[in-house]
Amino acid sequence: MVLCVRGSSPLLAVEQIGQRLLWAQSLELSEPAMQPFPAGVFLEEVPAETPIQPESEPKVLDPEEDLLCIAKTFSYLRESGWYWGSITASEARQHLQKMPEGTFLVRDSTHPSYLFTLSVKTTRGPTNVRIEYADSSFRLDSNCLSRPRILAFPDVVSLVQHYVASCAADTRSDSPDPAPAPALPVPKEDAPGDPALPAPAATAVHLKLVQPFVRRSSARSLQHLCRLAINRLVTDVDCLPLPRRMADYLRQYPFQL
Repeated sequence: MVLCVRGSSPLLAVEQIGQRLLWAQSLELSEPAMQPFPAGVFLEEVPAETPIQPESEPKVLDPEEDLLCIAKTFSYLRESGWYWGSITASEARQHLQKMPEGTFLVRDSTHPSYLFTLSVKTTRGPTNVRIEYADSSFRLDSNCLSRPRILAFPDVVSLVQHYVASCAADTRSDSPDPAPAPALPVPKEDAPGDPALPAPAATAVHLKLVQPFVRRSSARSLQHLCRLAINRLVTDVDCLPLPRRMADYLRQYPFQL
C-alpha cells in the first residue's frame, strides 16, 4: 500500500494516515527489518553497564499527537524538494544509478508497516533503508537489539539533516587516517517481490549521506533557497530584525537541506 497525500485535502490525508497506522500495528513482519547506517559514526553509544530501571507504566498512546507529528513531517518533506512521494524502489534506483555516491532522496515506503524509505547511492549502487515511526519519533530501521541505540528525531528532515552533518564532520576530520566505521550488510530492498530488482548482495557497504536529489517537478524557489542560506548562518530567527511575515516563512522550514 502506498500513502500519498499530494492533491488531497488535509483532513483526508490525516484520516488516511490514521488508518494506515492502525493497520500497520496489526501486522507481524515475516522478514528481518533493514539495517541502519554504520554504528561507529552515526549511532548513539550505550553505556557498558546500564542500571536496571524499575518497571514503569506503559505509555498511553495519543492518536492525535501521532497524526499531528506525521502531518508536520509531510509538510516539511513537501517543502524540501527532495521528497519523491510514491515512487517505487525500481524508480528510485533508476534515478540514483548515475548520481555521485551519497546522493539520496526520501520516498513513500512500499511496505505497509512503514511510512517512508531513504534511498541512497552507495559505492555498490543505490540501496534503501526504511524509516521507522514510533512514539512520535522517526529513526532508521534496525532489528539488531545488541547494537547501540539508534537516535530518534521528531521529523524525517531532522533525521536526514543529522546524518548529513555527521558525514560532513567525518569527512572534515583532522585525523590523517580515521578509523573506518564498521560496514553493515546491504539492507533488503523495500519491495522484495519486485522482479525488476536484483537479489540483495551478501557483501557489506558503507552508507553516507552527502547531497539530496531534488525532484525537477519540485524545483525550489528563490525564496526557499534564500531561506536555506539564512538557516545555515543563523541559529535563532527571532534575533533577526525581520517583518513578522518573513520570520514566519523562515520558521515554516527550519532546516539547512
